[in-house]
Amino acid sequence: MSDRWAPAYSNQMHNRIRQWLQTLVERWRDLSLSRQYMLASAAVLVPGMLVIGGWVADTIEQGVSEFTATSTALYMDSFVAPLVQDLATGGTLSEPAQARLKNLMNNTSSGKRIVSFKIWKPGGVIAYSSHPETIGKRFPVTPHLERAWQGTITSEFDTLEDEEDILERGARHPLLEMYSPIREAGSGRIIAVGEFYETADRMKQELLQTRMKSWVLVAGVTLAMFVLLSGLVRKGSHTIAAQRGKLEERIVQLSDLRRRVARASMRTTEINERFLRRIGADLHDGPAQLLGLALLKLGTLRSMAHTGGTASPGEVDEISPIERALSDALQEIRDISAGLALPELEGLSLAEVLNKAIDSQERRTRIEVEREIEALPEQVGQPLNICFYRLIQESLNNAFLHAGASSARVTATYTDNAIDVLIENSGPGFDVGTVLPASTGLGLSGLRERIESLGGFFNLESSIEDGTRVSARFFVMDMES
Repeated sequence: MSDRWAPAYSNQMHNRIRQWLQTLVERWRDLSLSRQYMLASAAVLVPGMLVIGGWVADTIEQGVSEFTATSTALYMDSFVAPLVQDLATGGTLSEPAQARLKNLMNNTSSGKRIVSFKIWKPGGVIAYSSHPETIGKRFPVTPHLERAWQGTITSEFDTLEDEEDILERGARHPLLEMYSPIREAGSGRIIAVGEFYETADRMKQELLQTRMKSWVLVAGVTLAMFVLLSGLVRKGSHTIAAQRGKLEERIVQLSDLRRRVARASMRTTEINERFLRRIGADLHDGPAQLLGLALLKLGTLRSMAHTGGTASPGEVDEISPIERALSDALQEIRDISAGLALPELEGLSLAEVLNKAIDSQERRTRIEVEREIEALPEQVGQPLNICFYRLIQESLNNAFLHAGASSARVTATYTDNAIDVLIENSGPGFDVGTVLPASTGLGLSGLRERIESLGGFFNLESSIEDGTRVSARFFVMDMES
């Protein structure tokens, strides 16, 4: 590849690696918490199991080897050390000493387990060996031999990788190689190092069994930990997932509620203006007209009084219309005031508020309202009490005064933390799609805004033949929060 293409190739590889890492991170985030834990714990526990299992097996093998080497060192001190004391004063062993060493290795039970035997002088020179051809030869000093010269008993199992092990490698059995210092009698000075190669068939088999048991134990404990912790994390993951689902559902509900509350808040001023215009129109078209008529009649009587004339029978009859106009105006003012002013609701339960609203409408319209009010929460707050009161008042007003209904029914229930109030009437009904959007009065649109501003849900169903159904729903949890 030419040098001018190298930077472009490097950037391309960098981008591919970055994309691969991003994809890996995204896939990791898409996994559930339990799956993330299982993968992460497997990545930690499996290497940990291998390390611990290997360490336990090596420790057991080293302990067995050192124990055997220590036993051999005792044998060395008891039988071999007295035969090699010549090395304390000279560089070679005498012929009698060599013969006794050979007899010791060939004719004793302990010696028969030893495949090969060497006695080292300083500098890596063999002073005696069960292989006579190696006597007097010099070999590199191995770390084990060096440690033995420092007074430490060492051993290694079935490796035979040193140069001086060339003759022992031909053995068909596993061997345990041991180094033991030989000391001068009396002074304790190290005068030689004995090296033994002992057959280890049984030892190898036992070590293999021990190694397998240790691996099974470590693997079993690791697996038990993995299963137990995975079960706990899986349970916690399911709980978190369920809570997350509920939280997301609540967030959606709260977002919708926030939009509806914001919309209702934006229209609060408009509703207040409508309310004031409605009061003004009611006063202008009702009591004001009647009072105007009364004033006109009174003006006629006043002019007659100023002229000193005598009222005719027809003029006297004008007093009765004046009285009726004033009486009707007073009654309309009282009705308007009654609609504006609420009765005392403080301290009443929700069921009592609903019954009070129904009783008030029954007194005004002289029409009995069927009611079915189940067990409701005792206290829901004054704003909600007022909202439910206005809902009953406006719905029954529309049913009897505007729709001409002959009967009505109010149902209130409380299930699944939700309060539902339904008002049904037998009037002729109307087309919701055309009437409600065009409504400019306080009535139904005002009810919707009032209910939604408090976090509730408003619904209106009506048809020309089947009457009208007005319902509202409030969740207790929303009200408590």
